[in-house]
Amino acid sequence: MAQDLREMFKDNKKEEFHLKSGHEARFTRFLDKEIPKTKIKSFFWLKIAASVLVLVSLGTFLLDKNNNSPIVTTIVDKGNVEENTISLGDLSPDLKKVENYYVVNINMELSQLEVSEENNAIVNSFMDQLGELNEEYIKLNTELNEIGPNDQTISALIKNLQLRLELLQKLKSKLNELKSSKNEQNTTNII
Repeated sequence: MAQDLREMFKDNKKEEFHLKSGHEARFTRFLDKEIPKTKIKSFFWLKIAASVLVLVSLGTFLLDKNNNSPIVTTIVDKGNVEENTISLGDLSPDLKKVENYYVVNINMELSQLEVSEENNAIVNSFMDQLGELNEEYIKLNTELNEIGPNDQTISALIKNLQLRLELLQKLKSKLNELKSSKNEQNTTNII
């Protein structure tokens, strides 16, 4: 009993259907009665808040855009990079995140070091090693600019940052051991 609707419409196409006069006007009046038009309340304060939000967002964007300067410290120095050279963070956003992660953690470890006369020799030896790693980082960065980006150079730059962080964590561990041994020694002397 299945009928093809297309065939049925083709057959009925010959017949013309007309609406009664005034049908559209009656229909719109009926709709107006059932669904009255409601005026949307204007929320003046929401417009102001939206405008302020747009201005603050724009200001933050522009301030952040102008403030994208590299982090510079005495130990984690990216070298004297010229204006037209590229660094690890310039290659891709992911590499920039990796570089920033290590630089921030290295700086945090450096800021938490407690240097005193007792541990000054240990700290200086670790700082010399950090200086050597920094020189190597500068050489790798120069290689990156001269040869161009390749997997080996990128891996070496990341490994260099990892080594610096590990070295600082070892230094922190050594200083904690030295501090705890001093505390034990002091408590033994007191007893």
